Amino acid sequence: MLPTHRRRPMLAALLAATAYAATGFAAPAAAQTPAPVKIGVMGDQSGPYADNGGPGSVLAATMAIEDFGKTVLGRPIQLLVGDDQNKPDIGVAMARKWLNDDKVDAILTFTISPTALGVQPLMTEAKKPHLIAGTGTADLTGRACSPMAINFVYDTYVMPKAIARALVAEGKDTWFFITVDYAFGAAMEAAATQFVREAGGRVLGTAKHPLGTTDFASQLLQAQASGAKVVAFANAGADFTNALKQAGEFGLAKRGQTLASTGTTINTIVAVGLDAAQGMQFTVPFYWDMNEETRTWSRRFMARFGNKAPTFLQSGAYSATWHYLNAIKAAGTTDGEAVMAKMKATPINDFQMKNVPIRADGHVLRPMYLVQVKSPAESKEPYDVYKITAAVAPDTIWRTVKEAGCPYAQN
Repeated sequence: MLPTHRRRPMLAALLAATAYAATGFAAPAAAQTPAPVKIGVMGDQSGPYADNGGPGSVLAATMAIEDFGKTVLGRPIQLLVGDDQNKPDIGVAMARKWLNDDKVDAILTFTISPTALGVQPLMTEAKKPHLIAGTGTADLTGRACSPMAINFVYDTYVMPKAIARALVAEGKDTWFFITVDYAFGAAMEAAATQFVREAGGRVLGTAKHPLGTTDFASQLLQAQASGAKVVAFANAGADFTNALKQAGEFGLAKRGQTLASTGTTINTIVAVGLDAAQGMQFTVPFYWDMNEETRTWSRRFMARFGNKAPTFLQSGAYSATWHYLNAIKAAGTTDGEAVMAKMKATPINDFQMKNVPIRADGHVLRPMYLVQVKSPAESKEPYDVYKITAAVAPDTIWRTVKEAGCPYAQN
């Protein structure tokens, strides 16, 4: 994980690139330039989740604008980038300013769950698209859903479901959770617990920790003492990195406990190292080395991002931006309701998704993939870290409309 003083120059460079992508060719006079189409991009740009999305998600959205041609309906495309610092009050205030003062046409979030849940009602009231490209809580397409929201990547239901089923089927039927103590972690743990029990397994215990914890000794000792066959981490970002590194120091895997995650990103596995993470299993919606199209796009991204492979949040930012711009073009307007209707009526087609439908409640019904972390001997380059062990069909992994419980989508 880059230290803050190294991240800020990278963010500044990306913002400069974003400004170029947004404005396109200079007009002879300001009066001749039509008003831009504005997309606000909000997330953690410098804190514990910055490497998951952060400047990389800004770059991915910028690449989508460039690939689209930098204009739509004859108007330049502009990104407004905000660091919400993982604080809901900052994120909500930022969204309110963007909507009221800056007149943004859409907001793309890869924020923590409380922030996205606070932003969503503002988008509903303003009738502007909320493009969710990294926030986990399933409530965004469930009880707190909005007709103006689409979740492009994953949620706290779909990620733990496949891995829980798969591991219990292998006989790894007792679990212990190490969980970050806010909505994201609670939802991940609750969903995984449900699927473990449905598959015939048992949860022996859980140990919670605050966001930004650096010492996991207490939680790991509890996991070790439980005797659970699986120690599952319901956290992310720097929290997960620190917890997994320390799990290696405590020797959990060497003592026979299987390490699993309810959802993690490739940068975290690389930061931990294959020595500590090898054999770990979890679910992902995207891996850069899946096929020729994903490799080609990812190599372009890596060439502009310090040779770091994209996370699924970052690739999701591209898909959200790309699909939104195509919907504006097809609708012939930036009117939020018209664009949202076109987005939901049109399957997603890009480098990572083919003919993927969007349900009325905002679920992007994409396939998921079970992966296992490679050993150092199996890896041929720095980001060659996963073996895809199975593709999981959308109709077996996502909630039904009834299960999701989105009020406006029940009719």
